[in-house]
Amino acid sequence: MGVEVNYIALLLAAVAQMVIGFAWYGPLFGKMWQKLKGFDSKSKEEMAEMQKKMMPYYAVTYVVSLITAYVLAHVMFLSQNFFNYEPLTTGLMTAFWMWLGFILPIHLGNTIFSEKKDWKLFGLDAAYWLVSLLAMGLVLGFWK
Repeated sequence: MGVEVNYIALLLAAVAQMVIGFAWYGPLFGKMWQKLKGFDSKSKEEMAEMQKKMMPYYAVTYVVSLITAYVLAHVMFLSQNFFNYEPLTTGLMTAFWMWLGFILPIHLGNTIFSEKKDWKLFGLDAAYWLVSLLAMGLVLGFWK
């Protein structure tokens, strides 16, 4: 038995993660994030120059989002076949447990071992990953 993956759902889940990222680090928490990262001290010209160079980073981020969606879809497939939950429930539960078991510990370790133990940035980034993974789980579960 092979893993069944809806490739349109993968594309949409990756788009959902990108949209959440744009909103999260833009209008919702952009000013806070810029301050925490030290970007608030840059001039408007420096910021504009940085933004011009961002397109390749967005492309890489989308590819990484596709990989994340693909792995999440695989784990959801295995989880749903084992627990026999509804697809949306499986999507949310799988996303949460993957966040708790992989994303959160990595961010926590990075924060603990960084010179600048920025707990606000840790919280902002960890919350982004939780929200974006839950959204991806919903998209993948909905289009199962």
